[in-house]
Amino acid sequence: MSTKNLALVVGSYDDTAAASDDYEALRSGQDAGGYEVVGAVVLVRGKDGKVQVHEHGDKSVGHGAAWGAGAGVVVGLFAPPLLAATAIGAGIGAVLGKIKKGHDEKKFGVDVDEYLAPGTSAVVAVVDDKWADRVEKALTRADKRISKAIEADDYEKLQKALEQSADDVVEQINS
Repeated sequence: MSTKNLALVVGSYDDTAAASDDYEALRSGQDAGGYEVVGAVVLVRGKDGKVQVHEHGDKSVGHGAAWGAGAGVVVGLFAPPLLAATAIGAGIGAVLGKIKKGHDEKKFGVDVDEYLAPGTSAVVAVVDDKWADRVEKALTRADKRISKAIEADDYEKLQKALEQSADDVVEQINS
């Protein structure tokens, strides 16, 4: 799959079960050939503000979306500070800083407090932009949805940085 034209699709949920259901529907839609997803996760933010990343089932949405290569990239593109909280390393930090600066300068960023407020969940997916509308519509249970173009260069650089530090990131997340 080409990473030239990517979009970040986010659905926000007051109910974690609804987010999980939409994630499974997203997988089913991809399996049925309706669209392709580069990577997707369910994020759950507790009332205390702590965020957990949930990937449901044995296989993730997307192609090879293991934590280091896929889910971490999705989280980093959605909200660089969420990934920075667990991803230690100069390479990852530099890329996350660039992405965050780009979000701020271009007013690109998705407002984390709006789309992942304490006590809520979100499905976050990276897709080829030609599938963004279909993926957004697949999130039928979402209270609100948004899709935003993302820089393919950001995706590729963050993916490489995470691949180089995947074991460290996984260890931090699991601790």
